[in-house]
Amino acid sequence: MTPAISMRNVGKTYKKSGRLAVPVLNGLNLEVQERQFLALMGPSGSGKTTILNLMGGIDRPDSGEVIVCGHHLERLTSNRLGIWRSNNVGFVFQSYHLLPVLSAAANIELPLLLTNLSRSQRLAHVKAALEIVALSDRASHKPSELSGGQQQRVAIARAIVTDPKLLVCDEPTGDLDRSTAEEILLLLRALNEKYSKTIVMVTHDQKAADYATRQLHLDKGELMERATEVT
Repeated sequence: MTPAISMRNVGKTYKKSGRLAVPVLNGLNLEVQERQFLALMGPSGSGKTTILNLMGGIDRPDSGEVIVCGHHLERLTSNRLGIWRSNNVGFVFQSYHLLPVLSAAANIELPLLLTNLSRSQRLAHVKAALEIVALSDRASHKPSELSGGQQQRVAIARAIVTDPKLLVCDEPTGDLDRSTAEEILLLLRALNEKYSKTIVMVTHDQKAADYATRQLHLDKGELMERATEVT
């Protein structure tokens, strides 16, 4: 089976002002199968978010190959990479990044404005996404009128509204209390199991990682497999 994500001998170095170059990844290899829910753990500064940014097409490797959904991302031009990203990847962050002046529905619709869908088609997609995250009754509410968990659900709905193959999640429960975090993690699990989304989630929380079907620990550029427990 062809993996959904294949990172081969990937190197990435960041240069800080007035300092020497800092290597973050050096010859990293990683494969993620289709419909897998991967939790990526590790200490701060280990390169977890760098990996997410590379597989999501936000950043480019200095060396090596990043193949996602059948495309060599390091070979794409900036314009083609932007089109690929909008068609294939949904992003979920610790901070919800919702526009405060827009309703939940309007926030969810934003990625669709880059497509050729008609307004009626866009609204149908938004309605479906709201139903999936169980927020149909909050469509007209602005972020300030929603709880933190509800705002994260809106952010997840925005991430899935284009029906991407891959979801990349950077500490999606980091700002939530335990009970609300569990609700979000159950939603991610449902997106993986019921809707066949491939999910890669960075987290510092072992309890959050236990919702995934696979766990990897990144430290000093090395990936180590961890046994998973069913939550």
